[in-house]
Amino acid sequence: MAKRPVLVAMDLEGVLVPEVWISVAEKTGIPELRLTTRDISDYDQLMKHRLSILHEHRLSLRDIQDVIDTMEPLPGALEYMDWLRERYQNVILSDTFYEFASPFMRKLGWPTLFCNSLQVAGDGQVVGYRMRLQDGKRHATLGFKQLNFDVVAMGDSYNDTAMLAEADLGILFRPSDNVRREFPQFPVAMEYRTVIDLIQEFAAR
Repeated sequence: MAKRPVLVAMDLEGVLVPEVWISVAEKTGIPELRLTTRDISDYDQLMKHRLSILHEHRLSLRDIQDVIDTMEPLPGALEYMDWLRERYQNVILSDTFYEFASPFMRKLGWPTLFCNSLQVAGDGQVVGYRMRLQDGKRHATLGFKQLNFDVVAMGDSYNDTAMLAEADLGILFRPSDNVRREFPQFPVAMEYRTVIDLIQEFAAR
């Protein structure tokens, strides 16, 4: 039987680019915005916390986008993506929002991105968010497998673990200690070189 083609699915923040909310916290001096899915596994709880802080401090979407415009991909991410796109199908599966992601996609060479949308009032205040699909990362991974791909998935946080478990190979990339401790079944990569080695080893099976 012919081998199935390999598709690599990746999270965005913490894997290819820095965490947006941490950067916003540093720029605005609001430490409560530093919390991410590495700290809180319930995404809805985390987003409601973030939205309440934005409302309290009257931070608009434009304020966040101004921070994002100054951010660059993680060191080595561009080289890794260049290596990847020459060899395997790939897609970014993220819980970020299209309103945040465009500057990153431009800098990463416009890879395919599945993510979510923000609800923004006329004055630019972020008033809510809309998930494209609940548990979308896992559903996308399952869909790719049903399309006869062997799927490698890579993420760093609690909200990636269902995707990693569904994939044929799940990789934790620079996870927090608590995520690494709670999900010992996934190999851990701290550098892109290790990710490349894991993908190549998987593809050669």
